[in-house]
Amino acid sequence: MPDQISTTTIDAELIPGARNAIRDCLRLKPEERITIITDEETAEIAAALESEVEQIGATSAVFILEHYAPRPLTGMPQEILDDLATSQVSIFCAQTQRGELGSRIEMTAVVNKHRMRHGHMVNISRPIMRQGMRANFLEVDALSQRLVERARMTERITCKTPHGTNFVADLSPDLKWLKTSGIITRDKWGNLPGGEIFTSPKNTNGTFVVDGVVGDYLCQKYGDVQATPLTIEVVNNRIHEMWCDNKELLEEFRAYTSTDENSNRVGEFAVGTNTACTEVIGNILQDEKIPGIHIAFGHPYAEHTGADWISTTHIDCVGRDFDIWFDDRKVMEHGRFLI
Repeated sequence: MPDQISTTTIDAELIPGARNAIRDCLRLKPEERITIITDEETAEIAAALESEVEQIGATSAVFILEHYAPRPLTGMPQEILDDLATSQVSIFCAQTQRGELGSRIEMTAVVNKHRMRHGHMVNISRPIMRQGMRANFLEVDALSQRLVERARMTERITCKTPHGTNFVADLSPDLKWLKTSGIITRDKWGNLPGGEIFTSPKNTNGTFVVDGVVGDYLCQKYGDVQATPLTIEVVNNRIHEMWCDNKELLEEFRAYTSTDENSNRVGEFAVGTNTACTEVIGNILQDEKIPGIHIAFGHPYAEHTGADWISTTHIDCVGRDFDIWFDDRKVMEHGRFLI
């Protein structure tokens, strides 16, 4: 049976972000059903989301992960997957633990199969609810649309930073660009807060300085890595060499990107478009939406981009203060869009 979360006492600071998620991003209707998956640490945010669902009058089911399986999850509990398949809308708002990516892939496979409107709020936090989730997502969507239209006509994107990034992505018309601006449709589930466009690149080369954050469970451990940036040299779309003064981070990142044959391959090339996100807060969910470039090694979202390879891992890497060129046209200077 689904869980019960009290919605009688909701922190007012969480309400604007929760309202954005339910009403503007997912556009939940009274006649629809929504499944909310959360955990004990994030239940307060789930309660704020559920309160908005109640105001709309939609049917809902809430699941607290620890009530159905021990953490870290080895797979998404079947009861939750079965419930997902009966809903039109879903939200995952919970904290990640090491080794749980597979369980989330099982969940999004159901989302993709049934073409659900799904909000992915992995590692959502109170600061994110007060910042990135308060964005005007209609404006973010309009910016993202302008940018993705130009990206789809671009053959090469070059990005540089004053901190040492000099990175080039070659693009293919056979690999789709996706827009996840926070306005979520049945065509593609999206992270919340939203605000990015992304593709799987045909090829990448150059130096990428990760002086923002790294993704997955490493983000929770290391947070903002500006003081000890991770520098990655990429040759023909794979990690060639990397270095970092934080040797523990370096070795953990090296181990992660050595998990399978494609874990060290650039699977995602993305541009953040959420202009409400103005500084790194040490949380990948929001920090990858900061205007600028982020890349990810591993899984290329092949089901959406059209890439012809897969990986069991996916780890994002975020930098700071980008200049960006679409072919020869400059579209960003010092982290500010020029379009």
